[in-house]
This record gives sequence, C-alpha cells and structure tokens, in this order.
Amino acid sequence: MDETLLDKLAIRQLTDDWIMFSDSGLWEEFAKVWHDDGWMMATWTQGSADYFVGMRKTSFEKGVAPILHFNGAHTSQVAGDHAIAMTKMEILQRGPIEGVQCDVICLGRFYDFLARRDGRWGFVHRQPIYEKDWITPCNPGETPQMDKALLESFPMGYRNLAYLQTKQGFKVKPNMPGLKGPDVEALYRAGKAWLAGATEHPKDIYTAELAK
Repeated sequence: MDETLLDKLAIRQLTDDWIMFSDSGLWEEFAKVWHDDGWMMATWTQGSADYFVGMRKTSFEKGVAPILHFNGAHTSQVAGDHAIAMTKMEILQRGPIEGVQCDVICLGRFYDFLARRDGRWGFVHRQPIYEKDWITPCNPGETPQMDKALLESFPMGYRNLAYLQTKQGFKVKPNMPGLKGPDVEALYRAGKAWLAGATEHPKDIYTAELAK
C-alpha cells in the first residue's frame, strides 16, 4: 500500500482515538495520542496536553460539563513528518440553562497539526473551528429565558455553547475561529507553514499569523 495512504489512515485512526478515549474516560490511552509538547485549544480551557487530559478527567469524574464528540468527514495533508488534518465534528454538551435542562449541539471542524516522531504520529496542536450551534431543551415543553446581551457577546459559531459553559462557571475564550474571518484565515496560513517544515510550535506560528 502507498506509504502516504498508510500515513493518512494512521492519522484518521488518531482522530477517532482522541474521541473514543476522551469520551470514554480512558485517560492513559487518551494521553498517548499526544506528543509531549501537545497543546489543546477549546472554548472552556486552553493548555498543554497533560493539562487538558487532567481537566477532562476531573470534569468527567465530577459529572461537570459532560461533553460528547462525534467525527464526520475527514481529510489530511502529509508533508514528510508533518501533517495537517481537518475533521468535521459535533460537540454535544448537556446542562441547565436558566433552570432548564438542555442539550447544546455545536458543529464545526477539528484542525490538527500533527507530527511523526520515532515512527509515531501524534497531536502537536488541536484547534477546533466552531461553525454553528443551537439549543434543544430536554423537555420540549420548557424554554430557557436567556440573557440576550450575554448570548450575543459570544461569536455566532459557538454562542449557545459559550452561554452554557459560562453559566457552569467556565471562563470561555471569546475569539475562537469560525467558518469565516481573519481568525480562521490565520489558522490556514499557520497550517501551510507547518506543512512547509516550520520548526516553531504550531501555537506560536498561529499567534504570529493572528498578529499580522
């Protein structure tokens, strides 16, 4: 089989492993999908892979902010020992919104910077792109009365998710990339630099691109 195709299959497997291990509470396995310098960006937390695994474990075990993920269409580009992958994803989080138990569903993409080191592909930087979200009350007869000003203070792509997470006590990052705009365009430029062999950490490449 073509070596590039084998790399792409390994990368696809990695993106599926991330979800299965994270959502199932398999923390030792979840830690292994990252490289040592792995970095995770999310609306509710940002930091090293070790920090993120710990945060996921804590929230999972406390039953706080139960979050599920689903993967869809996937594509990847491989250039030597660097790769960029994009995977359509869905985030589902359940919790009370103004006293009403709700599901918040968010659609988007995972944009991943990956590297092969010692023969193993792993995540170096994972950046979600948030495209569209909505709220579904668990009891269709109930409707949460939301603070419109707070809701509209967040970007369109994840404002309902941000509202729920804010109400749960998280400090939500207000400028994550969406379907269009300078934030996601800077992310794409960072991806091109990574494929071209950039040696800086992807988070630093992205930060530099955002500043342009």
